[in-house]
Amino acid sequence: MSTIAEFRIPAADLVLADSFDRLSDLSVQLESSISRTVPSLWIAGAGAEAVTDALTADASVAAAELLIETPDRLLYDVEPSTATRTRFDRLLEADATVLDATGRSGWWQLEMRFPDRNALADTHDRLDEAGTAVEIVRVSQLGGGPTAHPRLTPEQREALVAAFEHGYFEIPRRTSMEELAAELGISHQALSERLRRAYETLVDAELQPAGEHAP
Repeated sequence: MSTIAEFRIPAADLVLADSFDRLSDLSVQLESSISRTVPSLWIAGAGAEAVTDALTADASVAAAELLIETPDRLLYDVEPSTATRTRFDRLLEADATVLDATGRSGWWQLEMRFPDRNALADTHDRLDEAGTAVEIVRVSQLGGGPTAHPRLTPEQREALVAAFEHGYFEIPRRTSMEELAAELGISHQALSERLRRAYETLVDAELQPAGEHAP
């Protein structure tokens, strides 16, 4: 069953970080599917000249064309750079679809549909391995009901708590996976596996209707 996920990604790990830095009031809304060759973006918070200059200077943008100018916002076709396309490919590799994307204050908030929760977990792992800081906001399942309580093992809970307390989930991270593993007295691989299983447990608890989760 399809899974819907909402999460936040720093613009520095996706697109338009330079533009957000240059124009602090900038807000961006995806107009059409990101799977298009050239996505269209509604941009507000600055005039056409300033936005065009910012996009032209933005390292994540290969080309930008102003399509529509209204009193409140501007519509651009924005062609991503090669590096930016690679980041998009990581998002879409598991047959995912971007339903909505908004950017402001140096962050992107994405709503995406995945074929199932395994595809979501694979995408999260792929982004994490690439060093992309992903903050999951909400996960739901189409047609799903109330969610079950997560059942973390003591080891999984310990790993999550340690990661939180040592700033592993902060941006930028205050500790590395290797440093965190050393703090817990386990190998890098063991910690990575504990965190992965903890993520899967939390996602499973969010997606499964009450009473249907595994014991």
